[in-house]
Amino acid sequence: MGSRRPKGIIAWLKDKFSVRPAPTSEIARAQSLIAAIDRGGIPLNTARVNAIARDLGLEVSRHAAVEQTILRIRQALTRVGRDG
Repeated sequence: MGSRRPKGIIAWLKDKFSVRPAPTSEIARAQSLIAAIDRGGIPLNTARVNAIARDLGLEVSRHAAVEQTILRIRQALTRVGRDG
């Protein structure tokens, strides 16, 4: 038949002993998004771009174009750079 070992033990061990990256701030997430776009990347997940914008305090419609949202994120980052 099959193994008597519980099927989830390997996943549990990986989860228990894996190193998790420290959570990043919303500004760091936005900066890494813009840096990736500047390197030639294309944001495929609109929801993730919108979530980053909302974390920065921007109001974003679900129907807004990604390019417009990215432009607003860039503007917000320049404001943060001047203020901080």
